[in-house]
Amino acid sequence: MDTNKDKNVINDPSGQQKADGGSLRPDLAEAIRRHSFGLDKNRPDAVEKRKKKNQRTARSNIEAFCDPESFVEYGALAIAAQRGRRSVDDLIAKTPADGLIAGIATVNGELYPEDKARCMIMAYDYTVLAGTQGYFNHKKMDRMLKLAHEQKLPLIFFGEGGGGRPGDVDAMSVMVAGLDLGTFGSFARLSGHVPVVGIVSGPCFAGNAALLGCCDVIIAAKNSNIGMGGPVMIEGGGLGVYKPEDIGPMDVQTQNGVVDIEVADDIEAVAMAKKYISFFQGTLPSWTAGDPLKLRELIPESRKRAYNVRNVIKAIADTDSFVELRPRFGPGMVTGLLRIEGRPFGVIANNSMHMAGAIEAEGADKAARLMMLCNAHGLPILSLCDTPGFMVGPEIEKRAQVRHVCRMFVVGSHVTVPYFTVILRRGYGLGVMAMAKGGFHESFFSVSWPTGEFGGMGLEGAVKAGFKKELAAIEDPQKREEFYESLVAQLYEIGKAINMAAHLEIDAVIDPADTRQWIMRGIKSAAARQPADACPSFVDPW
Repeated sequence: MDTNKDKNVINDPSGQQKADGGSLRPDLAEAIRRHSFGLDKNRPDAVEKRKKKNQRTARSNIEAFCDPESFVEYGALAIAAQRGRRSVDDLIAKTPADGLIAGIATVNGELYPEDKARCMIMAYDYTVLAGTQGYFNHKKMDRMLKLAHEQKLPLIFFGEGGGGRPGDVDAMSVMVAGLDLGTFGSFARLSGHVPVVGIVSGPCFAGNAALLGCCDVIIAAKNSNIGMGGPVMIEGGGLGVYKPEDIGPMDVQTQNGVVDIEVADDIEAVAMAKKYISFFQGTLPSWTAGDPLKLRELIPESRKRAYNVRNVIKAIADTDSFVELRPRFGPGMVTGLLRIEGRPFGVIANNSMHMAGAIEAEGADKAARLMMLCNAHGLPILSLCDTPGFMVGPEIEKRAQVRHVCRMFVVGSHVTVPYFTVILRRGYGLGVMAMAKGGFHESFFSVSWPTGEFGGMGLEGAVKAGFKKELAAIEDPQKREEFYESLVAQLYEIGKAINMAAHLEIDAVIDPADTRQWIMRGIKSAAARQPADACPSFVDPW
């Protein structure tokens, strides 16, 4: 047996050898061998540790995310900058790729042409020095971020890791604190330029979290902990001793709006990331949808009854296409992405099951950010309105209501993608104007279902304020109540959808079953937007 031949080809990932069956030349054999150290099959101990945590390795996640055999890795031969304290052989074996796997691949290539399917993927490898940010993986990331910006490649970022790495002693000869590096600025510069998707499973602290927080969307598994400082930094700052699990768990980070989509584990995270990025890759060639006649039944006959607006969204959308963002944050507003006849849209909707759909500070922030996301990446926006207006009162003003809700006006006025407004039921005051991009004549169309009702403010409140003297002058309580109810009924009659349309304050009153048709005819009629018209040019992290 030719033992030399076996030695040269045993770690060849392709399983191939020289065409004539002989051994590989030494330089090629060395290159193949060096690459093999980073492969999961040659790192059984590291793989086993991940299995015990019910997590996949970084390479397994990349393999599951990318189209088969499409991932081209950059910088695979990097090792940690620790030659001054460890042997090169040890670094090659223990710090492959310096803890950052990066490259270009196609994603969802079976559905979209290659120029739409290309993505940049960067994944911190927690099995290498706890996924920390080392000297060479910073250098690698800077190279990849430059490519992503130049080539307009969507970025998929796996962020698990502990932040900066203090042990890279080799770097001490060329830097002091490293605060001049360009990684964070280059990463943030991609915002609005290309879609940026963050994925995390497990701990994500400090520098890793700083990059994650710059992403358009954060998809996080239930086992994730996210914080701008990990246990080491917190203890070093004299702020106490904490376990990683105590810092930024998911019940905190979903409710406060940091995490957009919570999933069960790595497997669901990767599947959701593939679905999310597809919204920015184009229109699907085939789709299915439910019976549109069901839309006629979703609004209760009693105007005072609440209902689940998510059922309305799902009935309008193609089957299983709706992806909700930040569901636990700002619960009075529902935001997300969906498809109609295969075409991707963003959606904002008032939730009558929380504060009757009144718009609070957090919900306004949520809606404004969805508008920015869609505007930056060219997705049309669908607004589904059922709101009594902006929330008012002394308590709400403590949450900076004035500034937060007005973000909807400012952002909406700069939206250049097609914007479609559908009033499901209530359309009152400044709140519904904000939902309609600033006013009913600002949207490409503003239409109402027959259940629509309108007013400058809540009609009961308008009667109480506008007829205060007249009501007070009636001494008999029963007659006063009858007079009040008659005035309210008059305002409801005046403000009903058909009368609004007759006065041209809205464009039409439509059969709910025709909603999808109206939206698709609208999108086919709206002028195509030039990329230069996108404004603002970034997506606010908040």
